[in-house]
Amino acid sequence: MLPWKRVIRPLAAFLLAAAAVTVPTATSAQAAPAAQAAPAAARTAPDRGWNDYSCKPSTAHPRPVVLVHGTLGNSVDNWLGLAPYLKHRGYCVFSLDYGQLPGVPFFHGLGPVEKSAEQLDAYVDRVLAATGADEVDIVGHSQGGMMPRYYLKFLGGAAEVNALVGIAPNNHGTTLSGLAELLPYFPGAADLLKKATPALTDQVVGSDFLTKLNAGGDTVPGVRYTVIATRYDQVLTPYRNQFLSGPNVRNVLLQDLCPLDLSEHLAIALIDRIAFHEVANALDPARAERTTCASVFS
Repeated sequence: MLPWKRVIRPLAAFLLAAAAVTVPTATSAQAAPAAQAAPAAARTAPDRGWNDYSCKPSTAHPRPVVLVHGTLGNSVDNWLGLAPYLKHRGYCVFSLDYGQLPGVPFFHGLGPVEKSAEQLDAYVDRVLAATGADEVDIVGHSQGGMMPRYYLKFLGGAAEVNALVGIAPNNHGTTLSGLAELLPYFPGAADLLKKATPALTDQVVGSDFLTKLNAGGDTVPGVRYTVIATRYDQVLTPYRNQFLSGPNVRNVLLQDLCPLDLSEHLAIALIDRIAFHEVANALDPARAERTTCASVFS
């Protein structure tokens, strides 16, 4: 294959996938109202023990945990591993759907990130009202680890959140392994992405959204920040763009904890128990235990 084809073909596939979002089939359009009518709690398997609005935080874990899925994720599938892991450890665990586009069921986190932050704001209020807690802790994957920072910085979230734990969060933008840097060479490509899936445009290095989010510093007072990243992330590139700077920040590279960990962007949130162990440490630093390769058995 010619070198230029190695670039054009993945870019074309990326753009076609984005364009397809704006042209739902009749079947998906008909199915959407039913999917959207069902509340997130109803779509979450209740026997797994999370999104239980009767859950009251314990003395050991006084803050409910709100899980925020990534781009193209949802409140259930993104958390089939971590939510039960945290629930088993005594936390009240909740998860929301956000960033929905009309006619696109199940695959969320696609709308403008600012609007998604407003949805998170409303959801945290709902969780606080149901549990009686004063604050929540937030754990988010990919966009879900970055988007809450807008809520903290611009929507008053710092008064309602104790800690933000980002698993492979897109804090300073991605080049999508260099593909995003090619968009200016394809007239109309950036406009297509913005129209089709605003969240993708918002997450590219140098976007207007990220420029606003990161202006004046990465953090706000009163919130503890943890970033958990993997060297093998193939979606958020370069991976060090995930890290934050500022007070009350802890940046963690999985391979510094366990060199054998080969998780990439999805596995780190779905199945990586080393990452899960580090999430638990971030939520309860007073009882933190050293994370090593052996933590996969904990």
